[in-house]
Amino acid sequence: MKTYSASQIKSIFTKFNKLKIFVIGDAMLDNYWIGNIDRISPEAPVPVFTVSEKQSRPGGAANVALNCKSLGAQVSLLTVIGKDEQGKALISALNKEGIDSSMCMQSADRITTSKTRVLCKNQQSIRIDEEMEEELSIKDEHRFIDMCMRAIQIEVPDIVIFEDYNKGVLKQNVIEKIIGHCKLVGVLTAVDPKKKNFFSYIGVDIFKPNLKEVKEALDISLKEINLSTMNQIHAALLKKLNHKITFITLSELGVYVNKTKGKIIPAHIRNIADVSGAGDTVIAVASMIYAVTKDENLMAIIANLAGGIVCEEVGVVPINKKKLLEESLLFKS
Repeated sequence: MKTYSASQIKSIFTKFNKLKIFVIGDAMLDNYWIGNIDRISPEAPVPVFTVSEKQSRPGGAANVALNCKSLGAQVSLLTVIGKDEQGKALISALNKEGIDSSMCMQSADRITTSKTRVLCKNQQSIRIDEEMEEELSIKDEHRFIDMCMRAIQIEVPDIVIFEDYNKGVLKQNVIEKIIGHCKLVGVLTAVDPKKKNFFSYIGVDIFKPNLKEVKEALDISLKEINLSTMNQIHAALLKKLNHKITFITLSELGVYVNKTKGKIIPAHIRNIADVSGAGDTVIAVASMIYAVTKDENLMAIIANLAGGIVCEEVGVVPINKKKLLEESLLFKS
């Protein structure tokens, strides 16, 4: 495995600032109601939650975009959201973070996905989801494909990241058309897939599911997770997808990566506070590292670090570039 000096690692992080990234997929708004429970309602035997603070943050594909932006890239989010108050709030949050929202297509036929987390003493008490999982209408699908392909043709981003949450934006035809166009134009592609269209990402460069998603998609149960069994999974995925790199997150066991030779990179001991959004961080960091270096092992090492770092924070938060660089230098030294 290639080794890197401290100056080389720093140079890689500096090169992030020159990347142009398109994130395509299911965007959502993450709302947080923060407060306390200190009494029981006189109306019914239920606790009363008193709200002291409300926050809204970009979530789903928008969180992937936010992670890329936090690392210094120029980022555009391409998605379909509703013509509603949550959609307005999401666009406002994106603009505040300096993410291009001009290709967030709004449709009167859809609602904007939102997840409201009720937090008491830094712990989730309940989560309230407002969403629709129906696929894009034919009309919206054609508009969205045309918009994406035109933008890719004109701007030629360094990376297109697909973030799939099974909320209907990434239909099979949308996926196939955009990947095909990216190959034609010479744009790197990466995906964080979900079950419904798991095997639709044929020819993608970086395929990054988690282990649970892989087992469900391949309908297998693993008695043991080791390099041999993971290499077998890679072979099964490769047969169906003909992709370039398999990159699988293994939760507390770390990550597995395979381009020409499989490798498991162990996880680091962390004080885990919240795993929400960790997958968004991992795909963002992995895509950017690979775009700059074309080194799948370094990609896996640093993305593994990033996923652990964000799990130490409560709620969905983007990666801190300075902290990730510091840990990357320690790991490589």
